[in-house]
Amino acid sequence: MIEFFKMSGSGNDFILIDNREGALSSIKNIPSFVEAICRRKVSVGADGVILVERSPRADFQWRFFNADGSEVEMCGNGGRCVARFAYLKGIAGERMSFETVAGLIDAELRGDDVKLRLTEPSSLQANQPIPVGDEILTVDSLNTGVPHVVAFVEELDGFDVFRYGRALRYAEAFQPAGTNANFVTVTSLHSLSVRTYERGVEDETLACGTGSVASALAAATRGLVESPVEVTVRSGERLKIHFERIDGAFRNVYMEGRVRVIYEGRLWEEAWQENGN
Repeated sequence: MIEFFKMSGSGNDFILIDNREGALSSIKNIPSFVEAICRRKVSVGADGVILVERSPRADFQWRFFNADGSEVEMCGNGGRCVARFAYLKGIAGERMSFETVAGLIDAELRGDDVKLRLTEPSSLQANQPIPVGDEILTVDSLNTGVPHVVAFVEELDGFDVFRYGRALRYAEAFQPAGTNANFVTVTSLHSLSVRTYERGVEDETLACGTGSVASALAAATRGLVESPVEVTVRSGERLKIHFERIDGAFRNVYMEGRVRVIYEGRLWEEAWQENGN
């Protein structure tokens, strides 16, 4: 059996496994294993799986997998969850750093509140016209650890996030890697609301940390918001985004919010055996 935690960061839920001693050494196909245990109703169910492993230059390193088994560089809400997991498991103290494909990430805990310092955003491009069916959608794109596009809309509640999100995710301009898609309404100089279609989950999720950051930075580029920005996600929870803008570039980007431990348990082989691992 494989010990795990189930955790939630602002509505994104994850399965976290301490793999420093080779807990998954018997699993021959990690992506298939991930896809199997992320299935809702027939297994644990989650937006993704996080493996904690040893690092020679930080408190630990992680491997992050989306629900479809794809391994990606970064996930903001997953990063906040893994920080609290590492603290609860005695892997790191209240201040820590961990290694990701996107670079070293710093985190600080205050109880169940986790503040994450992200890698510096890159590849910002504004006002890109992208065909969506018979329409042209104007978006901003940037990388906040993973690629995102941001579109500003007037009415968020009734917006067809799945249709437009899927079209942008697979748009030719963002291939071959694809992108996450965020739809944003600015509500004040220090607040906005966002809904996100996530690559790898292939649907709208209740929250996306790096998407919340991308949305805040895109809005700041347009002069619509100033730091700090409170971002309300689909789950109704709020993330606080802090940043500085120096010579036109964003620096010292932080994301802060609550992390919940849902439960801990042990995975039986029945949770993934249908995929033949």
